[in-house]
Amino acid sequence: HQTTVEIAWMLILALFRGFPKEYELLRSGGWQYGLGTGLAQKTLGILGLGNMGKPVAKIGQAFGMNVIAWSPNLTPERTEPYDVECVSKENLFSRSDALSIHIPHTDKTEGLVDGNALSLMKPTAFLINTSRPKIVDELALIKALENGALGGAGLDVFGIEPLPRDHIYRRLNNVIATPHIGFVTEENYEIFFYESIEN
Repeated sequence: HQTTVEIAWMLILALFRGFPKEYELLRSGGWQYGLGTGLAQKTLGILGLGNMGKPVAKIGQAFGMNVIAWSPNLTPERTEPYDVECVSKENLFSRSDALSIHIPHTDKTEGLVDGNALSLMKPTAFLINTSRPKIVDELALIKALENGALGGAGLDVFGIEPLPRDHIYRRLNNVIATPHIGFVTEENYEIFFYESIEN
């Protein structure tokens, strides 16, 4: 699942540095759309410090970020070996400059990132979801993005896939959306292919 970690980081970096707007402008003959933001000293929030959350945290630390984490059963004893600060749910949302979701979808986690949680976030913060679409209340997220209550979102998973052609995510300029490519790599498909043949 390392590939999902790569996509999460591609989205985080793209959001912080204003890509793809900069790329589009350059291709159309322009130069420098705006000012990007560096990662050093920023706070990376991880929702769920499991198999995916840990490598995402490690990469954040390599970029000089402060990493904090929360999930319903997370304890300081479990985050300490990874140099990650275990915080409250409120703290996770209010302190994060980028918040990446890496938690399984269960009855308890469905809709966990709701309007309330999003309202705690900084208006400059980014939400990244490469995990499961139902963890986020989509309508609340769209509202926050439209109102400028959130800096932006990086999304690789959606309630309906393929994403409907008229979906607002295709038009919002503070959304970077990828078509569920977190798991789509040659290597993974090779494994699927050979396992299918074996089966």
